[in-house]
Amino acid sequence: MSVSIAIRKKAESLREQIRHHNYRYHVLDDPEIPDAEYDRLMRELLALEAEYDELVTHDSPTQRVGDAPISAFGTVQHELPMLSLANAFSEDELREFHRRVMERLELEGDAELSYAAEPKLDGAAVSLLYEDGVLVRGATRGDGSTGEDITHNIRTIEAIPLKLIGKSYPARLEVRGEVFMPKAGFEAYNARARAAGEKTFVNPRNAAAGSLRQLDPKLTAERPLDMYAYSVGKVEGGQLPARHSEIVDRLRDWGIKVCPERRVVLGVEGCLAFYKSIGERRNALSYEIDGVVYKVDSLQMQRELGFVSRAPRWAIAHKFPAQEELTVVEDVEFQVGRTGAVTPVARLTPVFVGGVTVSNATLHNIDELHRKDVRIGDTVIVRRAGDVIPEVVSVILDRRPKGSRRVQLPKTCPVCNSHIEREDGETVARCTGGLFCAAQRTEALKHFVSRRALDIEGLGAKLVEQLVAIGRLKTPADIFQLNATELSELDRMGTKSADNLIASINKSKSTTLARFLFALGIREVGEATAASVASHFGRLANVIAATEEDLQRVPDVGPVVAARVRAFFAEEHNLEVIARMQEYGVVWQESDPKVVAEDGILGGKTFVITGTLPTMTRDAAKDLIQAAGGKVAGSVSSKTDYLVAGEKAGSKLAKAEKLNVDIIDEADLLKLVSR
Repeated sequence: MSVSIAIRKKAESLREQIRHHNYRYHVLDDPEIPDAEYDRLMRELLALEAEYDELVTHDSPTQRVGDAPISAFGTVQHELPMLSLANAFSEDELREFHRRVMERLELEGDAELSYAAEPKLDGAAVSLLYEDGVLVRGATRGDGSTGEDITHNIRTIEAIPLKLIGKSYPARLEVRGEVFMPKAGFEAYNARARAAGEKTFVNPRNAAAGSLRQLDPKLTAERPLDMYAYSVGKVEGGQLPARHSEIVDRLRDWGIKVCPERRVVLGVEGCLAFYKSIGERRNALSYEIDGVVYKVDSLQMQRELGFVSRAPRWAIAHKFPAQEELTVVEDVEFQVGRTGAVTPVARLTPVFVGGVTVSNATLHNIDELHRKDVRIGDTVIVRRAGDVIPEVVSVILDRRPKGSRRVQLPKTCPVCNSHIEREDGETVARCTGGLFCAAQRTEALKHFVSRRALDIEGLGAKLVEQLVAIGRLKTPADIFQLNATELSELDRMGTKSADNLIASINKSKSTTLARFLFALGIREVGEATAASVASHFGRLANVIAATEEDLQRVPDVGPVVAARVRAFFAEEHNLEVIARMQEYGVVWQESDPKVVAEDGILGGKTFVITGTLPTMTRDAAKDLIQAAGGKVAGSVSSKTDYLVAGEKAGSKLAKAEKLNVDIIDEADLLKLVSR
């Protein structure tokens, strides 16, 4: 078959592109395109060479050898929260995690620390409750505190024993694990669905989660589901080993499936070696994974490390490189958030990345947009890492169209036409319209009703936008004055939906102070900070009356957060909205505040506690110091007045000695507070 000049040129162009990208990847270690695009180039060349034999040359790259709870389900309150994990996306982030663990445990740099390591399965987290060895309940993770009761579906999974074997298990044992659909089962299921003209699953993770949420257990039974256990939750009436790895071994002995790839490794180098090994075998595994999980193996050390916000300090997920694809920027628009932040968003030619179709990607802020030099019409690499919002990684400059122009920050808000300003030292530009700006009202209200805030089920983003657009919602207080009649007249709302929403609104009126503070949307105040402030002050009136100095006595609240909180409650209209909500029945349980004696005998003094004290815990020592007016910090600095040192005091002791900080023991501390 004759080969045209155009086809020959096409083949040679493909070879040159592939050689160029081989060089960038292997020699310079600086790839320009994602793996998926490289694979497409190679497949295109292979197809040409298969069609035209004479195009095959000995130096062609192809010739290289060796190359959320739903209402239909009951809810389950987890007795111990099912926490999420922090993520590490690079070796440096993993090393930083290890450094923090070593520092908190006060271990020397060359000390060996054991980690339990295992693949991070890409499925659905579940909780299994066994009583006297019999499975009595299965639940989803849900929001970590509350999950869905899926016992009827869990019982259909053959991998999950309905009764444990042996006799040494606790009387009450909660097992936690991941339900997943093996690759072979996923492909077979989709093949049958395609043949029958039915809907297929996008990926095994969606397949597992969707299967567990079937109302008819017969449908779940038809799905090829499996499960591996990875930890335990509540345990009563029995003893478990003192190491995480040994607990998982015990679960296996009781007939519960666990991952065969798990290992105990030493130190950060052991973690990295395991990560590399699993990564090399990832495609050969029978199940999908998206990384590796490391947990400090000693349970005693886990207790010492504790938790931060919604994640343990003793575990981390080391994710595999994010999935990337090429697409085109069709436009760049600017969105306005609930705090007035003006954020550039790339509108993309839809592309399938990480199991979903992506058509929008964040550009973070105008400085980041200019740093990456993203322009309309550019071909870009877009990345989606797990559940993180897709982002534009970089531009393929060789594909930039002629006449492209840089995107500039607008001078006025695209929603309300107010001026856009940037504070000194801030990268984020903000609309100055405040509540005059419908976008800020809308986003603030969406936040207020969200699951982790007031959790008003049924009041979704579209409905909030609709109510703001017709002028019915201007502040959160207006939500509690909605009625079923007016709601039933809105688009896509009927009488039943309206009644359900009103019931949900009424239910949300009984909340907690922490949730209420978080729902208010104060800048810099996330869930953890709101919980700390609520716990410290006990009552909303105390928070409102607090000075910036008072607020900075709350653990982890610094000058910026204190200023934001104080400014919010200094605004009369904010207090009016809060008063209206309380008038309309929004309530929470209040408590006595933690007592901090400003003028106590330790007033103005900063302490750091390290090591194991003879007769009291660190928390008890901290409470003692704060009750006497002192402040307790987490690390030693030039501002530290005293280091309270117990047994096995490590790096903090050395640093205190270097800075000439007064070092005292528990007996000295007791003398100080009793003077």
